[in-house]
Amino acid sequence: MKKWNWRDGQRPHRRQGAGQRRHGWYRGHRQRSTQDEEWSGHNDAGPSYRASQRRHENQPASSSSASSSSSSSSSSKTSSAAPELPGFYFDPEKNRYFRLLPGHNNCNPLTREQLQKKEREKQRNKMLAEDEKPRKKAPRTGLNTSLLLQKRQLGLLPENSYCRLVHEVKVSGMRRHKLEIQSTDNSNPNTDNFRLIVGDSACERVFTVNDVSHGGCKYGIMNFSSSSRGSLSVEMCDNLYFTNRKVNSICWASVNYPDSHVLLCLVGVADTPGCVSLLPASLFSNSNPDQPGMLCSFKISSAWSCAWCLNPQFDKTFSTGLSRRVIVKDAETGRTQTYCTGSDVLAQQFAIRVPVLFNGCRSGEIFSIDLRQRGRRDQSWKASRFHQESAITSVRVLQDENYLLAADMLGQIKLWDVRVTKPVQEYKGHYNEHAYLPIHVNEPEGLLLAVGQDCYTRLWSLKDGHLLRTIPSPHPAANDLIPSVVFSSKLGGCRGLPGLLMAVKHDLYYFPYNTDYQEGEEQQAGL
Repeated sequence: MKKWNWRDGQRPHRRQGAGQRRHGWYRGHRQRSTQDEEWSGHNDAGPSYRASQRRHENQPASSSSASSSSSSSSSSKTSSAAPELPGFYFDPEKNRYFRLLPGHNNCNPLTREQLQKKEREKQRNKMLAEDEKPRKKAPRTGLNTSLLLQKRQLGLLPENSYCRLVHEVKVSGMRRHKLEIQSTDNSNPNTDNFRLIVGDSACERVFTVNDVSHGGCKYGIMNFSSSSRGSLSVEMCDNLYFTNRKVNSICWASVNYPDSHVLLCLVGVADTPGCVSLLPASLFSNSNPDQPGMLCSFKISSAWSCAWCLNPQFDKTFSTGLSRRVIVKDAETGRTQTYCTGSDVLAQQFAIRVPVLFNGCRSGEIFSIDLRQRGRRDQSWKASRFHQESAITSVRVLQDENYLLAADMLGQIKLWDVRVTKPVQEYKGHYNEHAYLPIHVNEPEGLLLAVGQDCYTRLWSLKDGHLLRTIPSPHPAANDLIPSVVFSSKLGGCRGLPGLLMAVKHDLYYFPYNTDYQEGEEQQAGL
């Protein structure tokens, strides 16, 4: 006998004699309750929906056939209308309910967490397929390159607005290309997952941190170069350094020349204490073996963040954010200034025109320190202070230095006016619950980037907060596989082109503005 389905509208009845219809009765001649009429008995596949049966039994034949045809034509909408039953879930593909089993282990495929993970993976694959299409959806309605050029020629669009909108169109058309990392030891390919990548100011070098399978991590530098055809090549430096400690924060430091050193914050484990180290970039290449191994290093309990000052008055100064205090240190003289705070300092950045350090705390407080003032116990040295609702994970000072971007662990990204200590813009869509995630700003292109805990990379318009694009991760989402990105208007040096660099798992991907990047790469390989 054919099974009844709740989308089919009517349940087939067994042939019975005249006057023998036994609606509402079952074995034992006991009357079913109203609830039992709505839902049939439980079986291995779960309950079946019978609400439509009663509705059809009370309808004329003509209206019943009309409703049956309409329900079949809108089957895509009825899946969302299926009632939610405690302890069951509805599978729209198989068109029936299944019992949810207790437990959270990987051996049980019918837990709610596993079902949600399956749905997220399905959505990720769908977005990846859409990204492979040559023509993508415009970031704004009616926005395209030809229309912008026409408005510019007619004088209807200012030059700065034209450049910003063109970048928005280019960002929406970026396509993913996998990069091959060249190394002197090609017999030992990279199989360790990327944890963090940070580019220098020219984006010719990228400092990388990789997790090691046996514990700890390794770090080194990758060199990038671009050709006249627009292709990008990557080469890993010879020397890699291993440590059993976790790298919490990285920034480039300009000691002898721009980006000559790297500042590292290492968290202590077991009997190994944490430390902050200032390493010359030449240390990672065999071309200059006579360079000193370390310029400055000091032991600390736990360092959460670090920053290097580029202001001419304090151009050899760096800071570290610790548990309930901030340390500002001169790398040449060793002079140290300590500022006590009421919370752990998770994010830091210096302004350039004035020697002011901005700090973001676990409590959600954001405050600034003017290095020209000495620390006081009453915390009156805080030049400005304001709050967000959760722990601050990243702060970025804009070129104007009157505005500051801050992201927290609630997924909120806000643009603050430091003069009046009020938010003036919010960038919605970012997802974060507890991860320590940075944000990236590219003011020449007017773009803001952030990778969420859901492993999606999102790009916003810095001017009005409009979400321009959401890029899924090439690999399934996981808390230990969150992508790390670098965006630059000249990726690969002065001859480079704007593009996005993404490191996830042990792979490196390039999203160029150039739509025919693949063709140029193939030509170079042929030559």
